[in-house]
Amino acid sequence: MQAVLIVVHLLIVLALIGVVLLQRSEGGLGLGGGGSSGGGGVGGFLTGRGQANALTRATAILAAAFFATSLALGILAHRGTAPRSIFEQNSGPATPAAPGQPATTGQGGVLDELQRQQQAPAPIAPAAPASPQVPQSR
Repeated sequence: MQAVLIVVHLLIVLALIGVVLLQRSEGGLGLGGGGSSGGGGVGGFLTGRGQANALTRATAILAAAFFATSLALGILAHRGTAPRSIFEQNSGPATPAAPGQPATTGQGGVLDELQRQQQAPAPIAPAAPASPQVPQSR
């Protein structure tokens, strides 16, 4: 369902790009160039005015279809996900702990990592030298 909707969405995008590029600019130069009206002889169907109405209508319809497919894709993408807590991202089944220590989860979530960092002994800093060490040139 989602793959079909993506293909339809892409086709609408390509059609919308094409229709927008076919419209006349504000300066009056279209793809026909030179300010030509872009057709004629069919009783006003593709004259400048009829063409503008058809392209404007097509743009509006394609824009509405674009928004509809965008919303549908967003809803489909969000439908399968449930809100999750960041504390339960990597948590697995709880494992029994040694006496005197709390039980931890199998994968080690955020809280378990923080607890391990607090319980770990602080690293011993190297002793500072008695006097400053100055490099000797040779």
